[in-house]
Amino acid sequence: MNVLWYMCAPDGHYPWKPEGSRTVDYGYYKQLAQAYDHLGYTGALFATGAHDVWVLASAMMAATERLKLLCAVHPGVVAPTLLAKMAATLQEFSEGRTLLNIVSGDAKMMGAYGFTMSHDERYEMADEYLTIYNRLMKGESVTQDGRYFPTVGAKLALPVSGDTAPPLWFGGSSDKAIDVAAKHVETYLSWGETPEQMKEKVEKVRAKAAEYGRELTYGVRLYVIVRRTDEEAWAAAADMYDQMDAASIAGNQKFVGGTDSIGQRRMSAMHGGIKPDNLRDLEVAPNIWAGIGLVRPGPGSAIVGSPDTVIRTLEEFRKAGIDTFILSGMPLLEEAYRFGELVLPKLDVSREDPKPARKQFTWNTLFDRDLDAKVKQNA
Repeated sequence: MNVLWYMCAPDGHYPWKPEGSRTVDYGYYKQLAQAYDHLGYTGALFATGAHDVWVLASAMMAATERLKLLCAVHPGVVAPTLLAKMAATLQEFSEGRTLLNIVSGDAKMMGAYGFTMSHDERYEMADEYLTIYNRLMKGESVTQDGRYFPTVGAKLALPVSGDTAPPLWFGGSSDKAIDVAAKHVETYLSWGETPEQMKEKVEKVRAKAAEYGRELTYGVRLYVIVRRTDEEAWAAAADMYDQMDAASIAGNQKFVGGTDSIGQRRMSAMHGGIKPDNLRDLEVAPNIWAGIGLVRPGPGSAIVGSPDTVIRTLEEFRKAGIDTFILSGMPLLEEAYRFGELVLPKLDVSREDPKPARKQFTWNTLFDRDLDAKVKQNA
């Protein structure tokens, strides 16, 4: 399985309000990246946010040794030829650690970049975009009179092939999105719905991919709240829930309201924008809590529980066909360590080959070494 951790501002104990947020700058990002690398996560998702993902991923590449860099990309924001050049460059410099997450976004997000097309047309544009990109990454010369990206004599100077190209990841719940994913990418991603819902979605995407003679892998984006016991984990969720004030909930629901993103609508339906008195009323499946979606856009559900409970829930997703997990907690750093120390060592996680192991010192190690020196001195 692949286990990635999140890399994006804002962050903090309660980042939906100013007093709960912390400063996210270059130094903090470097601290995050090196923690993920040290703990043994497969990689990190560099999501769309305040900072440009290409600059951020390039900077963190130099700070890490084996962490894979999953970079979010909006189709059309840069030309497909330029994206291919950027991806091939980062793939070369990172020694094969680059992944691309294709994000079509919604009307509000893409409107900020000058794209005012409808929901379905965005995916038609993404289809043409990825067709050109994939041809370039196979080393082909591309000339085509496309509707969105007319291209003449495009070819990469860097040596690339289908085997060395950064794998493509893609999410979207509409029929149009699933068709694009089935046709072009290697990994289909979904926001954190229940294992039962994910099973239905995987089966639908798998059937569509088969129509193109292709097989995909499947991933899910979730929060996680893990503590040593279930009671402690739900207490941590309750502390977070207590900080979800009416103004923050209203602000987030206004932000996501009216979206044409099918995935966001499915996330919002898990809580309905309403905060019940008992946070467990938002437990939409065993150990899966939809409360975070009240104050955060995008994926809004969390696995809550002890290490054994979290592992058992991850296994339910794996039974549904999921083998990739993009996880996060709040704050990112502390929760990365909690999960990295309590859960990650118990999972069969895919990682880059590690560098030679460093000697791990404990108090006993230091005591024994001091004792050995005294024995030799007395002898």
